[in-house]
Amino acid sequence: MRRATPSLTASRPPRRDSANMRTVRKVAPYLWPDGQAWVKRRVVLSLLALLMAKVIAVFTPFLYKAAVDNLSGEGPDAAWMLGAGAIGLTLAYGVSRAMTVGFQQMRDVIFARVGQRALRKLALETFEHIHALSLRYHITRKTGGLSRIIERGVKGVDFLLRFMLLSIGPLILELSMVGIILLLVFDARYLAIVALTVGLYIWFTFRLTEWRVKIRREMNDQDTEANQKAIDSLLNFETVKYFGAEKREATRYDESMAGYEVAALKTQWSLGALNFGQSILITAGLVGVMVLAAIGVSRGELTVGDFVMVNAYMIQITMPLNFLGTVYREIRQSLVDMGEMFDLLGQPAEIKDAPGAPPVRINGGEVEFDDIRFGYEAERPILDGVSLKVPAGEALAIVGPSGSGKSTIGRLLFRFYDVTGGALRIDGQDVREVTQESLHAAIGVVPQDTVLFNDTIYYNIAYGRAGAAREEVEAAAKAARIHEFVMALPEGYDTVVGERGLKLSGGEKQRVGIARTILKNPPILLLDEATSALDTDTEHDILEALAEMGRGRTVITIAHRLSTIADADRIVVLQDGKVIEEGDHDALLARDGRYAHLWRRQQAEHDDAA
Repeated sequence: MRRATPSLTASRPPRRDSANMRTVRKVAPYLWPDGQAWVKRRVVLSLLALLMAKVIAVFTPFLYKAAVDNLSGEGPDAAWMLGAGAIGLTLAYGVSRAMTVGFQQMRDVIFARVGQRALRKLALETFEHIHALSLRYHITRKTGGLSRIIERGVKGVDFLLRFMLLSIGPLILELSMVGIILLLVFDARYLAIVALTVGLYIWFTFRLTEWRVKIRREMNDQDTEANQKAIDSLLNFETVKYFGAEKREATRYDESMAGYEVAALKTQWSLGALNFGQSILITAGLVGVMVLAAIGVSRGELTVGDFVMVNAYMIQITMPLNFLGTVYREIRQSLVDMGEMFDLLGQPAEIKDAPGAPPVRINGGEVEFDDIRFGYEAERPILDGVSLKVPAGEALAIVGPSGSGKSTIGRLLFRFYDVTGGALRIDGQDVREVTQESLHAAIGVVPQDTVLFNDTIYYNIAYGRAGAAREEVEAAAKAARIHEFVMALPEGYDTVVGERGLKLSGGEKQRVGIARTILKNPPILLLDEATSALDTDTEHDILEALAEMGRGRTVITIAHRLSTIADADRIVVLQDGKVIEEGDHDALLARDGRYAHLWRRQQAEHDDAA
């Protein structure tokens, strides 16, 4: 069956048992955390409430037996227990059942906060970890698959916390107490039949469930693949429309859902087989002990109440046994889902702060590239010995053909990746030896395509600096020359920009991005082809806004259109990962080298277009 590529679930440890134990060990501290006494108290109180529920439930059939014997006139008079006859015993039976349910609900209420705390902490840990992973990881993974893994993993933790602690142990306790009662009140034959029934039931349930887990895992893979394709298609809605590919996308999605359908049907059929087999085993055990009890009643060795009590105990253990099948199945599936999530948490962050790294200290904002070497893959170098120094307050432009390494320099500066050779310094400090948080705060980036949150214009601008006052947000918008446009909108700054900002034009999105960066007020500015996708008039307006924003800052501009960087203090030409020319615009034209050739060609294209 076709699988997702790359699959988020394809990489699994060779031994599932060790992986499952690893998962259980990771979850266990959430039940008994150090320094969280209130969590431990709630766990203990939950277990006490559960123990009370099981003890009452196990002794409830005695009241049922006493009432039946009282009504039938058989056996010793049990009315002494309450000083009343069958009515009193029946009422006591009802109260006992109600108390059983009451203690079970008390257990759930007490434990609820423990479970929700664990879910919240684990979800936050996963969310933070995903943001800590490198850009390399994110560009090779699909958002839909990640969201599905997190969703299933968190639900799995919730199930495992509640049912592993509050179901499996209590089930063993209840079966043990019922077995002891059958041995003491009746004889070993009853216990042997029950033990054999329970043993066969557990063996059958576990064997079939292991088979079903493999099918469920396959169903998860198909579900993840379908979800990935759906999200990918929706995120690229415009592209789908441009190429009239609605039916093509629907076909791709339906193919994934067809695989999911096959796996889901296998799951349903296997569930039917499991339930039917369990029913046969339980029924055989029930009939076996009932036959023994019926023989005992016919011989006068047992009362009708004994017969009823045996039936009550068999039904009582049937319910948790049926539940055991579900619990085991869900625990196994939860372990699979959680294993995928913990595999995600186990992904190492490629870029880490050095131990004890200090924040970067900005003393003007000088940027130095010292013999930089880097490649996304070892066998394919991108930068080969690039050395540049950008004095504080200078505007440096980097140009060159596609694939020359221009954008890579920006990614290294922001430390999305670490250099493989040489060093990158800001005011003499190697960026690998300072905290990423302080480095990111010192650098403002205006990319080629500004991506906005599906929120208001105000939110997107204010994202530049947490806690900024409204006056500061509006001042940034004015500096980016978008304030008048925003105020002309019916909802002003409360206008929602849509998914990725699609309700705004390219120029409007860029202005919002510029306003956001102005609000951030960084000492170093990186402009990564910030105007290459805009028309000439819009580009002219935005260039003026960028020029104003760059005053007093160290500015590194990565450009494709040479006309946008002609006023730069210095221009560097990259080719094949090396600096081949360097100087200001006039000097490079006078040299009549690669830059002059690119300039003449772009001017000719501009004249032809005009």
